[in-house]
Amino acid sequence: MLGWLDCLKKRLQYTKLRRQKDEEKLPKMVLMNDGVSGLILVLNPAAGMVSATIRRIVSPCWRPSDAGEISSRHGDASGRVNGLLWYKDSGRHAHGEFSMAVIQANNLLEDQSQLESGSLSLNEGDYEGTFVGIYDGHGGPEASRFVNDHLFKNIKKFTSENNGMSADVISKAFLETEEEFLSVVEKQWLQKPPLASVGSCCLIGIICSGELYIANAGDSRAVLGRMDETTKEIKAVQLSDEHNASLESVREELHLLHPNDPQIVVMKHQVWRVKGLIQISRSLGDAYLKKAEFNKAPLLSKFRLSEPFEKPILKAEPAILVQKLCPQDQFLILASDGLWEQMSNQEAVDIVQSYPRNGVAKKLVKTALCEAAKKREMRYSDLKKIDRGVRRHFHDDITVIVLYLDSNILTRASSRVPLVSIKGGGDGGYGIGIIDA
Repeated sequence: MLGWLDCLKKRLQYTKLRRQKDEEKLPKMVLMNDGVSGLILVLNPAAGMVSATIRRIVSPCWRPSDAGEISSRHGDASGRVNGLLWYKDSGRHAHGEFSMAVIQANNLLEDQSQLESGSLSLNEGDYEGTFVGIYDGHGGPEASRFVNDHLFKNIKKFTSENNGMSADVISKAFLETEEEFLSVVEKQWLQKPPLASVGSCCLIGIICSGELYIANAGDSRAVLGRMDETTKEIKAVQLSDEHNASLESVREELHLLHPNDPQIVVMKHQVWRVKGLIQISRSLGDAYLKKAEFNKAPLLSKFRLSEPFEKPILKAEPAILVQKLCPQDQFLILASDGLWEQMSNQEAVDIVQSYPRNGVAKKLVKTALCEAAKKREMRYSDLKKIDRGVRRHFHDDITVIVLYLDSNILTRASSRVPLVSIKGGGDGGYGIGIIDA
């Protein structure tokens, strides 16, 4: 018996030594973050990135464990990935807790999002609060990524110049970001003409000095969960105006803005579209419907209008709501239209109210996916097996951010504000991934 045990020990030692020698022959493997496509694999730090093939294989397979989440610059865990789902179950912002989730449907994730807690100006410590943004791209991910990288910077810039947060600050930041993106389109016009047909809806929420600011251009939506003082029930209150041609009010606005154009809104394939091309009437980007110089060759003919136009067909100016938060205001739900296609405002509010805070954004996304599967008479478990790209035939990219509002923090001026900077989703064409702030 002892001889057998000795033999086994020697065999194990030999195997261990062989493994160590084999590992020494392999190049070092380092996980890095390129800030665009999420995590990438570098075989040798001195050699740079690996091929696109290996990158495509590795990125979708990376699953950070609970103990190994990637940290942002402020030390806040940047969320986790599970297949096509990115999520940050819980965290703290300046006025309470939050939960985020993103599900990818398109081959390239077009939804981008962010949450910033801390200073809302260039001077650290000044005008502290919470900023959230939902950027639902269309035609490609370039515009939504650009907004994700530039809008908050412009908010901080104009807050500093204005010595405070205001609707004017937000409007200026939207228009500045718009001009910056159109400048990129102009510079790349001959090399990348399709960039002129890329745009993004833009919904932001800001809490600063007890005031809530909601600004929207496009058809994402912000909903407030407010307690009814009489019934004690949590009621849904929609805070954002949507800019989708399916709404009669939007079609009326378009006709007022373009009285000499009877074709400003056209029913195409049983859907109302601006100039027969796009459903939304406000966005950032979409240069081909903002400036006539981008509505000609070499742009693809399907995007070109038969008649030239003198004024922008789409607007970049957001609709802005400003209101004082009160103790009855329990939480905010901000989400791209992919969520609202599957549930009503009140249904979303009921879910947030009924389920634990931890992972509630993920719960909203799963409920939406279950509803999408039900509409196609299929099981949720089967829907989960469908890969990105094909998924778009069943549901859109969906981004959800839930902000809980702690009335004690809102009224306590001396509260220490958590410093958080987190971006949800991110793609780069290789599968959903984490973006470091």
